Amino acid sequence: MTKRLLILLFAIVIVACSKDDDQTQQTTPICNPPENITINNITSANAELQWEESSNANSYLIEYGISGFSLGSGETISTSETSIILLGLEGNTTYEAYITTICSSSNESMISDPISFTTTIANVIAEFLPNLSDLNLYQGNLSHLTPSSKTFEYNLNTPLFTDYAHKQRLIALPEGTTMTYVDDLLPEFPDNTVISKTFYYYNNEQDESQGKTIIETRVLIKKNGIWETGNYKWNAAQTDATLDNTTSTTSITYIDQSGATQNVNYVIPSNTDCTTCHGNNTTITPIGPKLRNLKRDNQIQTLIDENFISNLTNASLVSALPNWENTSLSLEERARAYFDVNCAHCHSSGGSCEDQSLLRLRYETRFNETNIYESSTAIAYRMSFYQDGLSMPFIGTTMVHDEGYALISDYIDSL
Repeated sequence: MTKRLLILLFAIVIVACSKDDDQTQQTTPICNPPENITINNITSANAELQWEESSNANSYLIEYGISGFSLGSGETISTSETSIILLGLEGNTTYEAYITTICSSSNESMISDPISFTTTIANVIAEFLPNLSDLNLYQGNLSHLTPSSKTFEYNLNTPLFTDYAHKQRLIALPEGTTMTYVDDLLPEFPDNTVISKTFYYYNNEQDESQGKTIIETRVLIKKNGIWETGNYKWNAAQTDATLDNTTSTTSITYIDQSGATQNVNYVIPSNTDCTTCHGNNTTITPIGPKLRNLKRDNQIQTLIDENFISNLTNASLVSALPNWENTSLSLEERARAYFDVNCAHCHSSGGSCEDQSLLRLRYETRFNETNIYESSTAIAYRMSFYQDGLSMPFIGTTMVHDEGYALISDYIDSL
């Protein structure tokens, strides 16, 4: 009898538990993760997530981050809608997003499978914004100086001497535009063109892997047909540069290619200084990116192939400014190229030295019109030493360019 009672009691308990389970299943709705998740309207900074509504959903929790992030460490957003715009993303970056359906405070779905997307490359901003990073000239870590694919990085046959500093040069054109070929000199740049030049020293010229010290980034922006100048000074941490148009001096120490320690009191120019060199008849113009000075390493053909320039289909139509260091060229060619880049912006018609000097040093000026021979003694003297306000170049350097002076000295001796 006792055994029968125990069996009956056990059966009652089983039935009761089964009823409890049925009641639980009936009172707790199934909470499924959202389906058909899509990503739309991707830009350099935003992306829109959309999905199908889940039954019994009260809200949705979205977690997202740069591809490979750990769940629980990403950015989170809650919404009751079936779409959301992710804001403040980095350009040219791959992200992952996960969505969880929240049916109640104690009932949520499993996390969805990740959806992956890559933001577009940000357009270069043709404005003098507070920080260099705001202009989108670079991608990734700013101190790596990795140019945005929206820019064209170029080098020159004969560059300007600036106290042995290295330089990185970029041109950025507004979307859907090109430079227009006119002749071997400056092309016609569209409005909202940005030209930048960044100055830096390797800490050790014998071992570039030891890093570099970036000092300044000079910027030209064309607005309504007029070029404007601005200067960004890099911070000590090398994380960004700040717009600052006042002059200042920075002390730099580096090891040169011979292993000697060099100390430079590098002068960052003011906006007025920029106008001294870039001004011609009171109009600001670029100096470096003349097509003849870009005629190297197939750069002109690359401009054509990548649709950076129009009205030019054959790079051979552009002549090349000589490389002043190319000893296979004549002394005349090398010296005149050096004068053109380092001196002619001031010593030319409309230049800042037009009234003070008879020198006309553009490469295309015929020799008998340059007054080089008549001024040869003064040229040799004023390039042979550095004294602020007396030596030449008048601004932009704080030392003698030994190799440049040797070239010009040899050239003058040959006249």
